[in-house]
Amino acid sequence: MKPELLHAALDAAEQGWPVIPLHPGSKVPALHGEHRCPKTGDCADGHRTFEQRATTDPNRIERCWTAGPFNVGIATGPAGLLVVDLDTLKPKDKKGTPDGASSFLALCERAGQTVPATRRIRTPSGGQHLYFTTPPGLRLTSTAKTLAKKVDTRAWGGQVVAPGSVTPHGPYTALDPSPVAELPEWLQSALTVPQRPASAAIVPMTTRNAPRLAAVVLERETSAVAATGEGGRNAELLRAVRAVGRFVAWGDLDRAEVEAAFQAGGEAAGLPASECRATIRSALDWSIRTARPRETA
Repeated sequence: MKPELLHAALDAAEQGWPVIPLHPGSKVPALHGEHRCPKTGDCADGHRTFEQRATTDPNRIERCWTAGPFNVGIATGPAGLLVVDLDTLKPKDKKGTPDGASSFLALCERAGQTVPATRRIRTPSGGQHLYFTTPPGLRLTSTAKTLAKKVDTRAWGGQVVAPGSVTPHGPYTALDPSPVAELPEWLQSALTVPQRPASAAIVPMTTRNAPRLAAVVLERETSAVAATGEGGRNAELLRAVRAVGRFVAWGDLDRAEVEAAFQAGGEAAGLPASECRATIRSALDWSIRTARPRETA
């Protein structure tokens, strides 16, 4: 147990933001997925997603965070939040590519607005999370690159890591503790293109103690699939499953759990369940058949 993580969870809950435990040092939910659901406790009447199990109950929070040093995730949809995620550049990015902060500034300028003053969190990589409240009755889903490159959003179907949480790359810290601002109308308009209904949440879990790299890649790729818009969803699912497939071939990830994670991601993107299953099965079969040995990869 780390008292500061318990305090972080309680602080979020006091603001009305339901929280979930994340694996220690990680951004991955420490909750079972549908295929591992014990059908007991909260799930006695059927599997409950992480958004349904997220809580603001201080007694439940204390029981959970005294059991282990879990990082803290905020379920953005149930919290009534939309969080703009401004990413940093990666070594593979082309020279001259703007980072998320620069892209968001450009978006604001094109809308004739200044960058909104609101709660702002620094991520371990140097990126930023900007918190906004959503209007009652507006159900926005998470997006990736919809607004601009290096600018994602977290809403229904997503979660953000709360300040106070720590990863091997560093802590999440508050840069600006200002009150959370209302979602600006211009930003709401940019995000309210025809929205697909929120679907099953992604909880990429494995039945074994997966190496950190494999777990991180699974989380990243399932999130990318879930946030893909129409016109490239099946291709993105195929690409993402193949990117993870080598870890299944090497025995780092359990195939059934990988299939379940991508099935949820594909359905969240709006693909039919049968199409998801066929693409996932084909991609994993190909990956396992063609994967190079770990030592030569």
